[in-house]
Amino acid sequence: MKLNSLRGMQDILPEEIHIWQHIEQSARELLELYNFHEIRTPLLEQAELFLRSIGEDTDIVEKEMYVFNDKKGRKVALRPEGTASVVRAYIQNSLFNNPAPQKFYYIGPMFRYERPQKGRFRQFHQIGVEAFGVSAPAVEAELLWILKQFFEKLNIHNLTYEINSLGCKKCRSSYRENLFRFLNEKVESFCDDCQRRFLRNPLRILDCKVHVCRELLKDTPLIMDFLCNDCRTHFSAFKKELEIYGIIYTVNPKIVRGIDYYTRTVFEVTTTMLGAQNAVSAGGRYDDLVSLFGGPPTPAAGFAIGVERLLELFKKESSLESKRPLVYVAYAGKGLEREVIKVVNILRDNGLVTDRAYENLSLKNQLKKADRLGVEWVIIVGEEEIKKSIYKYKKMKEGTQAEASLEEIIKLLREGK
Repeated sequence: MKLNSLRGMQDILPEEIHIWQHIEQSARELLELYNFHEIRTPLLEQAELFLRSIGEDTDIVEKEMYVFNDKKGRKVALRPEGTASVVRAYIQNSLFNNPAPQKFYYIGPMFRYERPQKGRFRQFHQIGVEAFGVSAPAVEAELLWILKQFFEKLNIHNLTYEINSLGCKKCRSSYRENLFRFLNEKVESFCDDCQRRFLRNPLRILDCKVHVCRELLKDTPLIMDFLCNDCRTHFSAFKKELEIYGIIYTVNPKIVRGIDYYTRTVFEVTTTMLGAQNAVSAGGRYDDLVSLFGGPPTPAAGFAIGVERLLELFKKESSLESKRPLVYVAYAGKGLEREVIKVVNILRDNGLVTDRAYENLSLKNQLKKADRLGVEWVIIVGEEEIKKSIYKYKKMKEGTQAEASLEEIIKLLREGK
């Protein structure tokens, strides 16, 4: 019986993993320059963690979460996003007792039961950051600057930086009343999901992706028009910070994000190169989430990058060759295994990616295998070479052959000659 991977789950094969590693390493190097520290949280959490933070009326919770009962009947979920888990870890481990700001990053898989399409999988990966303890808009501006630096480091350009403010609880109360009145006149024309959300959480309707609903929402009141003085001042200061960094941005008053915990600043980085899946990264401020989970009042902000979408962009803009063995050690004769292993180990000890034949093959077949592997150099071990401590080496691309001591060959390999 042939078994295949589940729909929406993908194998990341060696021919592509080098790009993943390059992206992840680039993220680590950059984020650690900004004093972010890696954190790793479980893939499996109590389902309540996401129900409370993301919002029960969101698509993620209603339709997309992998939720089930464990063997003790506890309701658990595969994490659909990273922020809630990091906040839980921040509180559970009393990290709020450490000096602020506390800054973390994570790289790993998330799970949502969505319709698979290009750049969207049911197991997908995110690079995310969370910064706790700073209420000033400078932190959001720096997060966008980090994103810009990261994308440019990967040679990804032509991105749009969109920003908005969702206000605070005080703003939303007034806005919600106006939105309710606006939607009430059209509610029967909305999709079934939006009609159900209308009474429970009308703000969720703004995040609907159904075309009919999007058309009905064209003249929706904008939350920007209902910001209180504090939120308006915060947003103005945020924009000034972006100007200091030289970040060209667009104010998009229709960004609402699909998660309930955001307050004040929200932002998205979008592209026109991925079709309908245009958001590469998104984030914002969530000042109420730590206290919602029982921690002390703590301002916080963060973002997440979709790695699969980023990968698609990277491949359009850049080329990165997969890693291949640099050297292949071949033998000419019998009973030379000990010497072959010795040479291979010396090369590897010197940081040179090396492979060899493990079975009995003629020298001709070993060279054919080396060629198929794409190696650049072949070192040939024979009885005469062992006696003289001088080894023949062959440059596969040029087809040239010479001989030298192993030390000299290692020097040539390091110098790329």
